[in-house]
Amino acid sequence: MLKLFDKVPKTFGRMQISIRIYTYIIVSERRDKMKLGNNILKLRKDCKLSQEQLAEKVDVTRQTISNWELGETSPNPEQLKLLSKELNVSIDELLENDIKNVLETKVSNAERLAGVIIKILKVMGILLALYFVIAIVSFILFGTMKKTTKEVETTTSVSLVCTLDGKTYDYYMEDENDKLIDHNGSEFINILVKDKNFANSRTMVKYIQSYFKDNGGSCK
Repeated sequence: MLKLFDKVPKTFGRMQISIRIYTYIIVSERRDKMKLGNNILKLRKDCKLSQEQLAEKVDVTRQTISNWELGETSPNPEQLKLLSKELNVSIDELLENDIKNVLETKVSNAERLAGVIIKILKVMGILLALYFVIAIVSFILFGTMKKTTKEVETTTSVSLVCTLDGKTYDYYMEDENDKLIDHNGSEFINILVKDKNFANSRTMVKYIQSYFKDNGGSCK
């Protein structure tokens, strides 16, 4: 159990690393989109085109052009072809080589993101398993303690020492849940209570005390 707890800090450390990787992927893609947007803006102005005019040529809305230039979104491969044609540059020039990873790294980013998600799921699985182990152990321990306490509270015993005609007789009785479960002692008392049906030790004690008192003896 202690070994499982030792793994928890390491597990959270791995989760933090995974989150940082995911954040880096998102930030990198955002930066690449902004570079591409700046290129589109610069080339559009070089061609003396408004956003509306360029939008009409590549069959999109003016807002789409604005989003591209602001780095909010990026054009798909077909739209890149149209843009390069209307802006009189090649796709490589449009992407400026260093930001070609907007398209080329999408698969790589997706794979890394999938790896991050898998790691997070593994961490969650470990924590969930740890929770269930602790819950089961706690349930077993609590149940055992409760049962032991109950047995102590409901089990009682009584011992008698009786005298008659100068002789001493010992007897022992035990109850569970106020029900007689065991009794034994001197042979004389064993014979005395034989074939008698006693509900609990109290009724047996009264019977034995009554017998000895009636015959000049006593019980303590």
